[in-house]
Formats: sequence, C-alpha cells, structure tokens
Amino acid sequence: MTDRPQISFITICYNGFNDTCELIESLEKNIHSVSYEIIVVDNASRADEAIAISKCYPNVITLRSKANLGFSGGNNLGIRIAKGKYIFLINNDTYIETDGFHSLVERLESRPEIGAVSPKIRFAFPPQNIQFTGFTPLTPITLRNSPIGFGHIDDGRFDTPHPSPYLHGAAMIIKREVIEKVGLMPEIYFLYYEEMDWCTQMTNAGYELWYEPRCTIFHKESQSTGQLSKLRTYYMTRNRLLYARRNRTGSHRLLSILYQSTIAAGKNSLQFALKGHFDLFFAVWKGIIGGVFLTPPTITK
Repeated sequence: MTDRPQISFITICYNGFNDTCELIESLEKNIHSVSYEIIVVDNASRADEAIAISKCYPNVITLRSKANLGFSGGNNLGIRIAKGKYIFLINNDTYIETDGFHSLVERLESRPEIGAVSPKIRFAFPPQNIQFTGFTPLTPITLRNSPIGFGHIDDGRFDTPHPSPYLHGAAMIIKREVIEKVGLMPEIYFLYYEEMDWCTQMTNAGYELWYEPRCTIFHKESQSTGQLSKLRTYYMTRNRLLYARRNRTGSHRLLSILYQSTIAAGKNSLQFALKGHFDLFFAVWKGIIGGVFLTPPTITK
C-alpha cells in the first residue's frame, strides 16, 4: 500500500459482505507486483457494511451511499476519490488466486492508444470454465454480440492477447487520463449496458480496448444464471433501446429502435405470456416505454 498507488481497486458492495471480504482477502494475499488501494462502496446495503468492512480491514477505504446508485453510480463514487494512476473496477463477487496485475499495467503502458484492459475471467464454480476472453462486435441493428470463449475449458486456446470492442464490467482497468477525457461511467442505465456504452465512448475517443490473458479473475456468477427476473427483463429491454438512441445514428438508429420496440419486444413478451410469466410480459413493455420515452442525456465529458 502507498499514498500514490498504481492501481485503485473499486468494488461495490450491496448486501454482499461475505463476498466482499473474500475479494479483499484475495487481493491482499496475492498482489505483490503493483502498489494499490482498495475502495469499497456500500451501495445502500440494508446494514452499514462500510463500517463493518473498515473494522475488519483498516487499510481499505470505505464509503457508504444513502441510496442505491446502481452499478455505474456506485463505481463513480469510488472513482471520484481514487488516487491511483489506473482505475480497476472489479465485482465484489470475484476473487484472484495469482498476481497477474503487472501484466495488465504492461499492456496499458505498451502503447498510448490502449485505454483500458480486461483480464481473463473464469467462472468460480467447477469446472471453472471461461466466462470472458473478449467480445465480438455488436451488430448494428439488433445490438447482439457474444463473449469469446464462453463456457470453454481454459486449455490455452484463449491465451493470445487481442483488441476487444468491449470489456467486461466485472473486471476492467482504465487509464485515469481516459476517464478524464470521456467522463465517468454513464449513470442513466442503472443496471446493464453501462460498461458497453462507456467502452463505446472510449473507442469513439480514439482508444483501443484489449483483452489480456496473463491475469485471471474468478467470478462467482453461475454459468447457468437464470434469466427469469423482472428486474433483469426490464433493464435489459429498456437499456438496449437507450444504447441505440445514444450510440447509433441515421438509419441504423431508427431501424434498431424499431426492431427493439416491435420485433424483439413482441417475440419476448409472447414467449413469456405463453409460459404464464405475465410479470415478465409486462416488464418487457414497461422497458420499451422507458427506453423510448426516457430522455437520454447527451454524451459529454
């Protein structure tokens, strides 16, 4: 630990005290190659987890938000107080087993055009297959893409670093100068699509995004995570439309909005209705209304 760390790790804690403690302990146990600070943002958990964490880990910086500001809002609180040369956003339900963070710094410093990097991400649960080794480009109208290597065994096939159009919000390191240029993470999304929008802003500003396999993060998210959630259905539907309105232009923008609000929404809501999931049916159309009529702020610094 130093007063001027190379890396500021920022993680959000929302009713996840045990996971956050495991992350902190894995970082403190394994990192020796870089100087760092750890910032925990308690995003209005039921209990004051900021106080509990500060008592357990005196070297960790904690702050508590009075309201749940979502993924982007919580991270932005941490970014504002971070001292590091590089900002590392990391989910609190992750942990590390080895120290590969010097390789991320090396990748960032290898060329001025590289603005941000994500490590290899593997599922924490056996057989610990790959979750992320980069993303494919987003389709211009349907706004679909895929994580490269998802579900595969980590057998060396994905150990070549390469540019990626988007990075993974569970683990990404960004140069401070990039944030100063493009601004903080957009807070309009609350959940889902905020890191994709942020990555788009970075590439539009001329920066490259990279995947670096020499560092591995383990993520406790299940490979078979259920999709039947009103919260997820609403925000995924709404935010895909918001992304199109903010980041597509001309005919692509119009066609994407039309596709999301008619074909995609109709198909998804019909499937939910046929299965008796009427709460999800209404969540789709609530998301469409929010995505079409919510005024998205102009992308500025």
